[in-house]
Amino acid sequence: MSCSLLEFCRLQELKTVRDYLFQSQKNEPAEEKNQTENDVSWETSEWESAWDSGENKEEETTSATKVEEEPTEQRAPWLQDCVVSLSPCSDLLVVAREQKAVFLSAKWRTDDGGREEMTLAVSWTGTLSTDEGECVSSSICIPLASQKRSSTGRPDWTCVVVGFTSGYVRFYTENGVLLLAQLLHEDPVLRLKCRTYEIPRHPGVTEQHEELSILYPASMVTIDGFSLFQSLRACKNQVARAAAAGSDVIQPPPLAYKKWGLQDMDAIVDHCSVGVMTLCVFDQMKNASILGGFHASVKGNPPAMSQYVTVGGGPYTGFYYAVEGSSQPLLSHVALAVASKLTSALFSAASGWLGWNKHKNEEEAVQKQKPKVEPATPLTIRFGLPDSRRHGESICLSPCNTLAGVTDDFGRVSLLDLARGVAIRMWKGYRDAQLGWLQVPEERVDRESSPSASHPRRHALFLVIYAPRRGILEVWGMQHGPRVGAFTVGKHCRLLYAGYRLMGVNSVTSKGWQLHTQQVCLLDPITGALRTVNIPFHLALSDKKSERAKDMHLLKKLTTLLRSREVEPDVLESEAKSALLDIKHPAIKKQALESLLSNKNAPVSCLANITSALYDTLKQQDPDEVDPALQQLCSSQLKLLQLYSDILQLHSAADTETCPGDSPQEESLEGIEEELSRVGPTLQRYAQLTTRPSVSFAQDSPNSLLPAQAFLSQMECTEGEELRVIRGSETQWNLLGNFMFWGCLCGKSPLHQMCDTLQQAGISPQQLLSLLLSVWLQREKEVLQKPEETVKNLHTLLIALSNMKGAVEDSWDPQSISPWWQQVRTTCIQSHNAAAALLAAFVAHRATKASITSRADSKFQSEWEAVSLELEQWLVCVRQLEDVLVLQTLLLVPPPQGAAGGAAPQCSIKTLLEGGTGGIADSISKWVFRHNLAPERLKEILQKKEEADEKLEQKSAEGKEPEEGNQEDTDRTAELLVAVCQRFPHSLSPDLLSAHCCWEYVVQWNKDPEEGQYLWCAVEHLKLVSSPHIQLGISAMMWSTFIVKRFSAAAYLMEKVGKAPKDRLCRRDVGMGDKAVTSFLGCCVQLLQILMEADSAVEEVSAPELSMEEAWCGAEGPASLAEMALEQRGVHYPLVQHHCLVASLLHAAMTFSLKVKPLSLFDSKGKNAFFRDLTTIQLMPSGDMDPGLVSIRQEFLLRVLTAWVQAINDPSIPASGNTSPSPPSNGPKADWWPSLCLELGSLLQVNPDILRRHLVCELYSQGLDPRAEEVMLEVEDKDVLGSQLLVLTGQRLSYCLLHSQSQTQPAMELLARLPPTLCTWIKAMDPSELRCPLVPLSQTSRLVGRLVEILPENHAQYILALHLLEAVEALSAEG
Repeated sequence: MSCSLLEFCRLQELKTVRDYLFQSQKNEPAEEKNQTENDVSWETSEWESAWDSGENKEEETTSATKVEEEPTEQRAPWLQDCVVSLSPCSDLLVVAREQKAVFLSAKWRTDDGGREEMTLAVSWTGTLSTDEGECVSSSICIPLASQKRSSTGRPDWTCVVVGFTSGYVRFYTENGVLLLAQLLHEDPVLRLKCRTYEIPRHPGVTEQHEELSILYPASMVTIDGFSLFQSLRACKNQVARAAAAGSDVIQPPPLAYKKWGLQDMDAIVDHCSVGVMTLCVFDQMKNASILGGFHASVKGNPPAMSQYVTVGGGPYTGFYYAVEGSSQPLLSHVALAVASKLTSALFSAASGWLGWNKHKNEEEAVQKQKPKVEPATPLTIRFGLPDSRRHGESICLSPCNTLAGVTDDFGRVSLLDLARGVAIRMWKGYRDAQLGWLQVPEERVDRESSPSASHPRRHALFLVIYAPRRGILEVWGMQHGPRVGAFTVGKHCRLLYAGYRLMGVNSVTSKGWQLHTQQVCLLDPITGALRTVNIPFHLALSDKKSERAKDMHLLKKLTTLLRSREVEPDVLESEAKSALLDIKHPAIKKQALESLLSNKNAPVSCLANITSALYDTLKQQDPDEVDPALQQLCSSQLKLLQLYSDILQLHSAADTETCPGDSPQEESLEGIEEELSRVGPTLQRYAQLTTRPSVSFAQDSPNSLLPAQAFLSQMECTEGEELRVIRGSETQWNLLGNFMFWGCLCGKSPLHQMCDTLQQAGISPQQLLSLLLSVWLQREKEVLQKPEETVKNLHTLLIALSNMKGAVEDSWDPQSISPWWQQVRTTCIQSHNAAAALLAAFVAHRATKASITSRADSKFQSEWEAVSLELEQWLVCVRQLEDVLVLQTLLLVPPPQGAAGGAAPQCSIKTLLEGGTGGIADSISKWVFRHNLAPERLKEILQKKEEADEKLEQKSAEGKEPEEGNQEDTDRTAELLVAVCQRFPHSLSPDLLSAHCCWEYVVQWNKDPEEGQYLWCAVEHLKLVSSPHIQLGISAMMWSTFIVKRFSAAAYLMEKVGKAPKDRLCRRDVGMGDKAVTSFLGCCVQLLQILMEADSAVEEVSAPELSMEEAWCGAEGPASLAEMALEQRGVHYPLVQHHCLVASLLHAAMTFSLKVKPLSLFDSKGKNAFFRDLTTIQLMPSGDMDPGLVSIRQEFLLRVLTAWVQAINDPSIPASGNTSPSPPSNGPKADWWPSLCLELGSLLQVNPDILRRHLVCELYSQGLDPRAEEVMLEVEDKDVLGSQLLVLTGQRLSYCLLHSQSQTQPAMELLARLPPTLCTWIKAMDPSELRCPLVPLSQTSRLVGRLVEILPENHAQYILALHLLEAVEALSAEG
C-alpha cells in the first residue's frame, strides 16, 4: 500500500463561480491570463530522474489526460487570484475576490451507480464589503462545536471570518448573514489563522488554548478562542431570535484580545502562532546569560511565553516571545452591524442580511464615527534568520507545533525547528510552492503484537508540497525522511491546509468524539475535484525498523511485474515466485498471492507452479508459525487450478464415448420426436424472428474461453473440502456454465467424464444443474439450429446429474414434489427464452417419467403407467410453455415501418402469472399498438378465428383430425394472432382484447396528446366491445382517468377567451394544439354517447362471467381491466347527457371557429353540474329556460348551421380527413351536422323549426337548391318560410335584372313591362346578401313555383309571388 490521491468531493457549478467573480474580466483575451505559465523556464533534469521512479504512473497519466481535455478558457489560473478557504470538515468552501464572495455547501447526491457521493454546491453569493474601496484580503472557515450532549463530533455550524483591506474583520454564517464586525487596526488584514484544541498525545505536554490570530503589516491581534466562541454563539442566537420574534438587541459578551506591535522587522507577510511554551532550566539560564551577562539573576520558575513566528524581510524569519502576564487583555464591545432596533432592519426590503440599509445620512454618520482603535503593545523580536536578499512568502505550522515550513521568493522551501530556532532542511526548485502537513497515526493492528502495546499510538509527520509551476504534489517524511509520494496534478490547483479543527472543544467535551476532518485537500479548478492525500504509516519507517516496508516494496515490484505485458512466461514465473517467497508478512503474502491469481496475463501453468511452491514452503515451516488462512488459500486455489486444467483437457479431447442404442436414456427419449415435430413450425418461426443481426463485442462472445482468473473468482472451497460456486452477476454465471457444459451439449466433449470430474471436485449437483440450465437457455439460438442433437445431449447430462449423490433423494415419494425437478421447473418458468425452456421441459418431463417408472412398485404390470403429482406438474408446465412460445413468437414480429415501434417485450410463465388475469390481453394490446393494427383489421382477424373454431368443431364431430397449417393465408402475422387467440380462448376473448386495446391506445394518447389518432382508435376499439357492462366500465374509467381534466380545461379556456382558442393557448392550458383539441372534443362526444348507450343496455343484458384457461388458473396479480370495469358504479344518465351536450357545443365551436362562451349557455344549475363525477346525482336544469338564454343558444346553433353550409362549398377545406388525425366523418363537411343541431336544439329548448327554416334559407343563399328542397319538406311553419324565400327570390331577380354584368335588352324590356309595384320591390332588394347570386333561372323558377305552392292564397304576399312567377317565366322564355 502506497501513497494515493483520493477524490472525496466534487464542486458543482464551478463555471458559475468563476463567471460571477470575474464578471468584469470576461472579455479579456485568453493570452493575458496564461502569461504566468511561461514566465520562467525550468531545468528539470534532476527532478525528472527522481520523478520517473515508477510510482503513481497511472495517476500521472490520468490527471494529465484530464487536463489536456479541458477547454482553453478554463485553464487560466483564475483560482490563484482568489481568496480560498475550506472548512476542516470539508462541508463549506469560500471563494472570494475583491468585494464578492461565493459560499459552497456540502450536499449529498446519488450517482449513476446508485452510490451516495458528496458535492459542494453554491449556497450563497453576494458582496461582502460595506465600505467603499475595501476588498477581501483573507478568510478562514471555523466550524463551531455543538454543545449538546448527543453530539458525536460534527460541527453545529460554521463561521466564516473575512479580513478586509480596510482593517475590518467580519464574521458571517454559512448563509452569508453578518454576525459582527470589528475594526481592531486600520491597516489591511494580511492573514487570518486559527488554533483549536488538540488532545495531548503525551503527559506533560502543555495544553494549548484556542485563539484567532490576525496579522497586519506591523502588528498582530490574538483573540481568545473561548471569548470568540461565546460571542459568536450569542450573535447567532440573537439573529435567530430576532428573525423569529423580532426581539430587541441583546449585547453579547465582549471580546478579549491582545494587540502586539511587531518591531525590528522590515516587512511581514505571514505568521504563525505556536502557542504557550515553557523553557527548560538550561534554556532559561542560557537566555539570561546572553541577555544579562555574567551577573544576570535567574528566576526560580521559568515564565510561560507565547511564541510567534513571522516571515517576510529583514530578517527573513522572526521569532517573537510574549511573556504571559506582561500585557492585560483588552475588552472590546462587539461592534454589531445592526441598528438599535433589529426588528426594523430584519424586515427591510433592501437587503436580506440583518438589514444593513440605513438611510444615507445615517451611513455617513457611522463612517465618520469609526470605532476607537486601541494602541498596540510593543513586542521586540527575540532573534531571527537574517538573509538580506531572501524574502519569505508563507509559513505553515505543523500539527505538533514543533516544525514549520517556510517558502521564499527564491523558490526554496525551508524546514524550521521552532524550539531551537534553526533551519534544519531546505528544498530547492519550488517557486510559488504551497505547503500542508499530514499527521498519520499508526495502525492498531501493527501495535497489538508489539511489546509496547500499552504505549500511546505513534504518529508519523509528513510535509506536503505542491509546486504549481511543475504541476506536481510531493509528500516528504519528517524530519529527514525521503520523498514517499509524488503525483502529477496540474498547474492551477490550490492546496488547502487548515491547521485547526473544531472551535469550542475542550478536554471534557471531546471524550468519545470522532472528529471527521480532512488535514490537507487539493482543489482542482479544472475538474472541480477535491482530493485528499492518503499516506500509510509504514512509509515513515526505514527498512531497518520495519519488515513491512520491505514486504510492501516486494508487493509493489510484483504488481509492476504483473502489469507488464511483454514479460515471457518463464521470466514471469521465476521472478513472481522469488518475490512471493521473499515476503515475510502473512497478510502481505496473501495479498500478493491474490494479486497473482487475479492477473489475466499469467498462464495457468505459471499460477499452478507458483502456488504449489508457496504451499510446499508453508508445509515445511513450523505449523505454529504458518498462517492457517494463507495455507488454506493455497490449498483451495491449487484444487481449483487442477479442476480448471482437467476441464480444459476434457474439452480438447475427442469424444470417445459410445452409448448403446437400447440404453435407458434412449428408451426414455421415446416420443420426443413427435413433440418436436408438433411444435416444429412454431420453433422455426421463433428462430427466424430471434436470429436477427446484432452488434456485439468479441470479448463478450460466449465462445471465448473463460480465463482462469474468472474461474477462480467464481469458485471457493468450503470447510468440508467441497467446492461451491459463488453466484455473481448473470453474465459471469452464464460464462462459467458455458465453460463447463457447452462442449458437452454440442457433442464435442465427453459427457460422462465431465460429470464425473465435476462430481469428484465436490460441486453440488444443484449448482451444476443451475449452470447447465443457464447455458442451455442462454445459447438458445445455437440450440435451435440442431434441436434433435442438443436435446439428446441435454437429456444425457440431465440423467447423469440426477444420478449424482445428493440430487434426487432416495426417500422421494413419486406422489410428492421433488425439489430436484422443481428446480428445473422453476428455471423454465422464470426463463424468457421460450423455445429453449420448452425443449428443456420436454427433456425433463421424459427424464422424470423414466425415473418414476423405474421407482414404481413391481406389482404394477408393464402396460400400467404410474400416475404422480410430479408428472401432473410437468404436464401443466409444458402446456404453459407451449402457450408462451406461441405468444412470444407473436410478440417478436417486428412492427411495420412508421409504426410506434419499441423493444419487443419478453414474457415468461412467471411474468404472465404475476401479471394477473389480464396480463396476456395487456401484452397483446401493446403488440396491437406497436403494429398500429386498425380496429377494423383486428375485428376481421377475430372473426376469422371464430370461423376457424367452428370448422375445428365440425371436423372433430366428423372424426377428422385438424391438419397443421391448413390455412393458406399469406398474412402470417394474422395466423400467429389467431393461433394465440385459440390457445387463450378466455383471456383473449374479443371483448377483453378490444377493451385492453382501447385502454392501451388511450394510455399512449395521454403520453402524447398531439396524436389524436390514438384516442380515435381507442374509441373505435371501445365500440367493438359487445358487453354493455364492460363497455360502461371502460368508458367511465377512461373519462375519469384521462379525459375529464383536459376536457374541463378546454371548456374553461373557451369560456375565458369567448371563442375558439388559438394554438398557443390550447397548448398552454390543454396540453395540445388547436387541431388536436378539435379531434379530442369529437372523441369526447363519441365516448359520452357510448357511455349513454351502454348505460341504457346494461339492464337488458346480464353481466359476463370472466374465466381463465385451466392451465393459467394460478395467475396472481393486479385485478384485470375487465374486473375493474365490472366493479364500476353505474352512471347518472342525465349528467352524462349534460356533458355530451356541452361536448357537442365545444366540438362545433372548435370545428367552425365560432365565437361562443359555452358554459354561459347554461344556467347556474347546469354550470354547477359540469365536470362532476358521472356516478353522482346532481341537481340538473329543469323547466322552462330563461328566454334570453334560449335566444343565445338559438343564435349559436344558427351560426353553426351557417358555417356548415359555407364549409360544404368551400374548396379550401379538404373533403377527406387524410391530412388530419380525425376520420373524415368528423370534419366540417360531415352530413350529420344539421341533424346534430336539431337534436341539440330540442335539448336546449330551441324551436327546431326555426333551425330548419334558417338552414333552408342558407342552402338557397348558397345556391344548393336540391338540398334546400329536402330540408323544406320538414319545415312546419310554411308561411314564415315562404316570406323568407320570397325575399331571397327577389334578391336573385334583382341580381339577374339589375346587377348582372351581362344585362340584355330583353331583360331591360321585361323590367319595363313589370308592374310598378313589383319593379320597385325588385329594385329595393340587395343581392349582395346572397352568397351565390348567380343561379340558373331554372332553379329560381322552381323556387318560385314552390313559393306559390306553400303560400296560402289569402297571404299578403301571394299576389307578389304570382307576379314573380310570371316575371321568371317570361325571363326564362326570352333567355
